[in-house]
Amino acid sequence: MALARNRDAGWIVEAPVPVGPVAQFLPALLARGETRDGGVALGVDLPLGLPRAYATSLPDANFPAFLRRLRPEAEFFRVCEELSELHGGRPFYPMHGVRGMSRAAHATALGFPGPAGLSRACDRATAERPAGAPLFWTLGANQTGKAAIAAWRDMLLPALAAGLPIRLWPFEGDFLALLAPGIITLAETYPAEAMRHLGIVLAGSKRRQSDRAACADRLHAAMAALGAIPCPPLAAMMRDGFGTDAGGEDRFDCLLGVLCVINVLAGNRTDTIPDDPWLRKWEGWVLGQSLLPRYPI
Repeated sequence: MALARNRDAGWIVEAPVPVGPVAQFLPALLARGETRDGGVALGVDLPLGLPRAYATSLPDANFPAFLRRLRPEAEFFRVCEELSELHGGRPFYPMHGVRGMSRAAHATALGFPGPAGLSRACDRATAERPAGAPLFWTLGANQTGKAAIAAWRDMLLPALAAGLPIRLWPFEGDFLALLAPGIITLAETYPAEAMRHLGIVLAGSKRRQSDRAACADRLHAAMAALGAIPCPPLAAMMRDGFGTDAGGEDRFDCLLGVLCVINVLAGNRTDTIPDDPWLRKWEGWVLGQSLLPRYPI
């Protein structure tokens, strides 16, 4: 996580650090906010929502109700090894590379008319950015399924069961309207989307340290425009390209996420969603995104 605090001089942004025990992450954030009589605006780089093709078969009123019905030990969270194991109650696939593995076969096994059914509207490509990975896919670098499993099962479900005061955007209202003292408001962010919001152009790959380091001046400029000041360890991390290890890309994405949230809080990007009840009830949306998918839903 990258933590930013609003001070008289502007936003003070700290260097990304591990979240620690996942089940304690939200309670710890709430405790920090409450000590300053403030709420927590939390951007998470993982899916919050379900594809409409999947949601049509569910008895729940919306995505938050679906989460509250789930249990951490539910079969839903067990990733399937083979296509024959897939069904509505166990949609994540594949555990590892197998013969016949494809998103088309995945969709067919779940009863969807085609692979597009695996994706939410906000997962699809827009005129500004490429498509994100579909929720239930769990293999390879371009996947978000395992992040969703870990976050929903180990972070959100315990928080909901404990009655922690959390609100999920956009299912419970517009982002700014949900913010309040003593409340954690969660919204989905997407680094590829955030870079475009912030006017940051990456020459190369964010997986390479040198390419991330080359973005330092652009990141500083974006932060200055937001009144955000990097603490010294973060400034050093930005110059260094966020480290040589594989976690460097995660730290880079983490900073983009917190700047995305600040950008919306500043009123530079929308906190609302397109007028589509499926998005409000089930699919969710990416914070700050204003463009609809290239292709019809």
